[in-house]
Amino acid sequence: MADVILVLNAGSSSIKFSAFEEQGDALEVVAHGQVDGLYTATARFEAVDRHGEHHAREWSDGDERDHREGLEQIGAFLSEHREGHKLVAVGHRVVHGGRRFSGPVRVTLAVADELEKLTPLAPLHQPHNLKPIRILEELQPDVPQVACFDTAFHRTQPEVAQAFALPASITGQGVRRYGFHGLSYEYIASVLPDVAPKAASGRTVVAHLGNGASMCALVAGRSVASTMGFTAVDGLPMGTRCGNLDPGVVLYLMEELGMDARAVEDLLYRQSGLLGVSGVSSDMRALLASDDPRARFAIELYVYRISRELGSLAAAMGGVDALVFTAGIGEHAAAIREGVVRRAAWLGAELDAEANGKGGPLISAAASRVPVWVIPTNEELMIARHTREAVE
Repeated sequence: MADVILVLNAGSSSIKFSAFEEQGDALEVVAHGQVDGLYTATARFEAVDRHGEHHAREWSDGDERDHREGLEQIGAFLSEHREGHKLVAVGHRVVHGGRRFSGPVRVTLAVADELEKLTPLAPLHQPHNLKPIRILEELQPDVPQVACFDTAFHRTQPEVAQAFALPASITGQGVRRYGFHGLSYEYIASVLPDVAPKAASGRTVVAHLGNGASMCALVAGRSVASTMGFTAVDGLPMGTRCGNLDPGVVLYLMEELGMDARAVEDLLYRQSGLLGVSGVSSDMRALLASDDPRARFAIELYVYRISRELGSLAAAMGGVDALVFTAGIGEHAAAIREGVVRRAAWLGAELDAEANGKGGPLISAAASRVPVWVIPTNEELMIARHTREAVE
């Protein structure tokens, strides 16, 4: 009977899952999918089994579905397609580990309580990441659960890179730059030695560009600086998040426009970014296909901010030996990559238009002083690896 590790990534209205079979030292995906539409009257389950067959179910009977029912749908599917597999552990993506959790951890209810206290640092993610942990502790208490954190990879950054210029009485309470998307950056760092050995041992900027977006400076595969800080709303403009913002703007919103903290939170997390600037969509594909001048400006601002942050990260490392694009936009939006590389000509980056159009993996010209790569990320596999190590 083969051992299987289940990886869960829970959001406010969805649960993504991947099941990995242990094959010696390797981990192979045997099923993956997601449940969407939780907390609405209509929910949908979709999955692909190890044979490549698609399975889908949609139901709408007037009752709102919650995370518990989402997990029950996933469990029923895995049981039906068990094929001799035994569930040995569940790994969870948890956005924030705070100061205490600098690596994956076996979850107990006490650990879950500690992680719950970090919700103000990641209000869009943390509470939803933790719901399946508590539900599975009740439904399957004998199955080990492991929390894997998006912040942990960045704990290698020097203290000066994590510090705000605030009084010690404030920073001592955990107000510092944490950085996020660490599981993605950790995966890229793990495959760089095989894909680009010189980049792996040198100074590399990785651009994780998706609905959430950030950039990270790696020196010999270790995080030394990142664009996200105390929360996942900092840094680059994102699908609906504003990115870097003068704190005085928040004071102005509250004092002059009369917005309370919840209204400001909603604005910065859900109404800003590509959606707010364009007024069209938070989806880069829709913006690239649009003729609306506001959509074009949102794209221009996005590329501009990436270019500004690239310069900042280059300064933090004293130079750049390679640039890597990853995540949904980074892997699939050739026009965005082209715009960023064109603005990075000062670093010696030069694009190969044909290679970029094909998606790489190497998209820089032969004469480029800075190699530019497109490397797909795999946060789920990273979580599965951590989970196996933690339970072993």
